[in-house]
Amino acid sequence: MHVPDGFINAPTSAVAGVVAAGAVAVSLRGARRELDERTAPLAGLVAAFIFAVQMLNFPVAAGTSGHLLGGALAAILVGPYTGVLCVSVVLLMQGVLFADGGLTALGVNITVMAVVTTVVAYTVFRALVKVLPHSRRCVTVASFVAALLSVPAAALAFTLVYWIGGTTEVPIGKVATAMVGVHVLIGIGEAVITSLTVGAVLAVRPDLVHGARGLRQKLRLRVNGELVDAPDAEEERTAPVPAGASRRTLWVSGLVTSLVLAGFVSFYASASPDGLEKVAADKGIDAKAREHAAAGSPLADYGVKDVADARLSGGLAGVIGVGVTVVAGSAVFWAVRRRRTDDASPVSTGV
Repeated sequence: MHVPDGFINAPTSAVAGVVAAGAVAVSLRGARRELDERTAPLAGLVAAFIFAVQMLNFPVAAGTSGHLLGGALAAILVGPYTGVLCVSVVLLMQGVLFADGGLTALGVNITVMAVVTTVVAYTVFRALVKVLPHSRRCVTVASFVAALLSVPAAALAFTLVYWIGGTTEVPIGKVATAMVGVHVLIGIGEAVITSLTVGAVLAVRPDLVHGARGLRQKLRLRVNGELVDAPDAEEERTAPVPAGASRRTLWVSGLVTSLVLAGFVSFYASASPDGLEKVAADKGIDAKAREHAAAGSPLADYGVKDVADARLSGGLAGVIGVGVTVVAGSAVFWAVRRRRTDDASPVSTGV
């Protein structure tokens, strides 16, 4: 659903840029409360994983494909504020390096794909986990539903932005119907990917899943006539050293998976236009689309310039993209965590 340059007029794009900048600023402050020494490395990995999986377009209808948006996945794994930052980092890397998503439309893309998906998904997720039984299976179910609803919500958000500042005259009802219809189907794919990923992390390190924190009820025992919390068997089994090793194993496994997906599996992704591209072509929304400012980039269109072999070119671009994203994301999240640490440090009075 990457919006290219020319779909939305300049004033609306500027307003969306202000909204996106404000959302990122709020998220930077909020992420200080979400990130710690355990989750900061995971957040950078989540951004890289979203980048990799977004390269895997899957068919959803005749001549149409879809790909992960990632807001729900990021919000549930590392928190809603950090989730907005994860998707924003991905969109920035894609726009600047790979000419995917217009630079003048970056504010629109962050607002629609990062902010709306994250807010909607996490709101739905939290509402569901409050009423469902406190179990890992229910967390996975809640992840599925939240991800499913976040995609058509993003489609409606784009439709609203287009209604306000679209550059072509297309009946908004037709745009809304077409966008929501195809993105409900894409949402099913989003839900499957999100729930499987959340379930996989829950199976090995449930303590690292932000959305699953506080869901487990402690067993209480009566000792000398008084109720006390029973020792947490799972915490007892997870000593500090093994926990660190497990985090490293999870991080390395996730990075390798991302590299394989982007560097190899992406070659077999659907070549059909995604939901927005298909609707834009069918309804004439793309009549005033402009060439991307970074169209001459060495990595434009997810290929390495001057590498003739398509498989090698795409694979190298994917690997570079994962590497750049994990470095950029990790730098942002470690800086946010460091700021949190600095804020929490006692201030010397000099007395």
